Parts: sequence; C-alpha cells; structure tokens
Amino acid sequence: MLTIHADSRGRALAVKGAWVAEAGPLEQLAAAHPRARVRQWPGILTPGLINLYGNELLEEAYHPDPREADELGTEPLFGDALASLAMDDARWGASARRGVQRMLAHGTVTAACEELRNRAVRDAVHRSGIGTMGRIGRPGGVPTLDPYAGDLDVEFAWPRERGSAARFAFFDVPDEAALAERGAARTCVATIVEGRIVYRRR
Repeated sequence: MLTIHADSRGRALAVKGAWVAEAGPLEQLAAAHPRARVRQWPGILTPGLINLYGNELLEEAYHPDPREADELGTEPLFGDALASLAMDDARWGASARRGVQRMLAHGTVTAACEELRNRAVRDAVHRSGIGTMGRIGRPGGVPTLDPYAGDLDVEFAWPRERGSAARFAFFDVPDEAALAERGAARTCVATIVEGRIVYRRR
C-alpha cells in the first residue's frame, strides 16, 4: 500500500514498502495516487539524521530504565557512573534498545559506528531497524543524543528522492533555521525508517 507523508509546507514523499516511490508537492502526489493513505505532520520534512556517536552511546553508555530514574536519573551514564553498575548481557541489550529508541525520538535513522564489539548491543541494534554506517576513529566532542546539541556538524542520511530508502523525519518547526536553533530533542514529531513509523510523539 502506498502512503504519502507530508509536512505543513506541502512537501511530501510517497512511500511504498521500504522505499520512496515519488517525491513532490502533496497536491501533486495525492492527485497521482488517489487511493494512497495520506499522513500529514506538523512542521518540516527532512532526511533522517545521522548520530556520529554510535559506539559511545550504545556500548559505552547505560541508558537508565524509567523505573530507575529516581536512583540513576534519565540521562545516559558514562565513565565512573557506568563502571559502578553491574552490567550483564541482558542489561546491555536493554540499555541499547532504550538508546536506539531515544535516538529515533531525535529524528536519527542511522548510527555511525566502528565495529560493535558487545554482542548483546550488536544484536539489539540489528533487531531495532535503525541503520548503521561505518566510521574511522572517534568523532571528538561530547557524545549526545541530539545531533544539533553537539560540537559536530549535523549530517543527514540518504537523499529524499525516488528509489531511495524511506528514512526521514518530521520536526515541528517552521524551517531548517529554527530546527538548528531549537534542536531535535524537543521538536521531532515522527521518524520513519524503511517506510515504518518507528517514533511518533504522543
């Protein structure tokens, strides 16, 4: 089934399965595909983001369970705070799943990683559907879930055009300048990976 995803400016993508079938104005795509499901999202449509800190956030940090918030807080734990925890495969896998979900909630569709050496993390990432891409060396700066909040330039994953992978996001801002100013943490409303809505703000 064809689904058309459109932003508040009328820019739209027609998605079939895991792929972008067509890109263009909403009116044009809706007229060409009258039987398609149409999903309209507030704000702007962008390609999905790449988080360059895949290793640091997924196998060198612990993402607390919400039930642990009183004791551990809600932010990823690194260094000594991580070392103080009793980590086994089950806990690493659960942390990685939460980490991926938090990446998706920031409009991230791809994590840049060197080889993931922790098998529990690797399995969790592969099952999640988030994309991975190789990198050489450490990116520098402070690892962050929000690519707009870090010290590095923001990078986007895959062009939004016919035949490309359906990996994109919507942010509730009027334009790209406002997104850069406000960041992804508070503005992402939906993330689509391989044609599936993997995050939607409630």
